[in-house]
Parts: sequence; C-alpha cells; structure tokens
Amino acid sequence: MSINWFPGHMAKARRQIEESLKKVDVVIEILDARIPYASKNPMLDHVIGDKPRVVVLNKKDMANNKETDRWINRLKAEGVYPIALNGKEPNVLKKIENTVVEATKEIFERMERKGINPRAIRAMIVGIPNVGKSTIINNIAKRKVAKTGNTPGVTKAQQWIKAGTKMELLDTPGVLWPKFEDESIGQKLSLTGAIKDNVVNLDDIAIFALKFMQEHHLDTLKQFYNINIDENTEIVEIFDAIGQSRGFKMSGNEIDYERVTERVIYDTRDAKIGRFTFDLAESAE
Repeated sequence: MSINWFPGHMAKARRQIEESLKKVDVVIEILDARIPYASKNPMLDHVIGDKPRVVVLNKKDMANNKETDRWINRLKAEGVYPIALNGKEPNVLKKIENTVVEATKEIFERMERKGINPRAIRAMIVGIPNVGKSTIINNIAKRKVAKTGNTPGVTKAQQWIKAGTKMELLDTPGVLWPKFEDESIGQKLSLTGAIKDNVVNLDDIAIFALKFMQEHHLDTLKQFYNINIDENTEIVEIFDAIGQSRGFKMSGNEIDYERVTERVIYDTRDAKIGRFTFDLAESAE
C-alpha cells in the first residue's frame, strides 16, 4: 500500500512554518503517543533545525504506559524536552508551561544578561493532522479558539493564542509529508485517523491492526472479541471468527467482511480493545 496524501494547503503550511520560525523561541511538537515515530513529520527536522523543541506525547490514555515511558527516555536522549499527557486533562497548561520554561531557560537568561525586559515565551505548536493539537490548544486557552474533530485537516490557518501568563502560542495547520517511504507508517497513520479513510484501502488497515495484536497482544484480542485463535491463525480465519462472534452476516450466512473491517478499525482507533503503542521505542527507526 502506497499512500501519497499532500493537499495544497499542507504545502502552504510548510512555507508558513518556515517563515514564522524566526518569530518564536521554542517549537512544541505534538505526537500521538500510540505512534510517536509514525506521527513525527521528518520534514520538520529540517525546518526547525536547532530551535529548542518540546515534544508532547498526546493521547497517553490510549497508549501502553510502559512503552510511553520508554519513549520519554528515548526522546530525552535525543536532546528534546518530552512530556506525556492526555490533551483533555485539567492540568495540561501547567505541564506544558513548565516544560517550555525549562526548554527556553538559556534563551531568557541570555536576554536578561543583555538587559532585555522579560516577555512571554513565544512558542510555535506543530503536529500532523488528528494528533489532538486543537484539543490541547483549546484546553490551554480555556476557550474554543481552534476547531477540533476526529478527522484530519481541520486547522487551516495560523493564529496567535494567549496561553496563561507565560506563553503565547502560534498555532499552525497539521502538516503531513508528501510520500511515506515505509508502508507501515501509512498504515499506522490511517489506523489512528491521521489520514482520511477515503484515501486508503481499509482492508489493509484492519489486517495490519489484527496482525499487530496477534503478535503483541493475542490474549487481549481473543478476550475482547471472544474468539479462539492463536499466533499461527491465518488472518482470514481471524476475520471469520470476529464475524461469527459479532454476528456480522450477510444473506446465505456469509461473513460480512466489510462490517468486520469497519468494526476492527473503530475498536482499535478508539482504544476499545486495549491501550496499544504501535511504534515500539526500541525498534522504531
């Protein structure tokens, strides 16, 4: 499966990010805690350069706790300032603010030595579609200043937002990159909702999800769907078992594979089956 999804507004957004970078002290990059590697836009590394970066692993409540801890350690070793949170929780502003202050400490100490009056920290907030960026911004601002939705491409323009007493945020549209060289990256992005369902083959996405769970979370998968499978069960047999268990049948008692596909994607995407991290910190590269 090859996915190329780069709407015109995303090319424009990249240019805007490049132009606005000189206006900010720090970049806050929002990643999906379930796919910290796949939801990281490699284009931004070239754009951001040496600018201090705070990395937010959002939706931690949907990811595996132990794997999130491993990612925090890995990101620290890479020289960024990581934090894991649920964008809907009440203390988001304090958590992000504390980390941003730490990331920009040297910048403001230099300004103080030069006799420059203190001001709010200017932060650019970036992230690919549907990682929860708008939810975090609205939480921080204590009002609805950014559109939210469980579909990619909701935010379309830049805007400055007041965040508490110490920060000013420059919101940017979600930006994907032109082509996914690794097939699994596109599958993970699709599975978590970062790519619109109508531009991918949903059967491939459901198969990817089931194979991952069969390999890493077999007991959880069996228990949730009340099916009898093992690590060697063929994927079509897993579809059949779920269809039988859930009663997804067509005329003639045939399994309705389309309904099975849709149900598997929904249950996985919304963490109904369990809290999974599809990018493992030790092997993602």
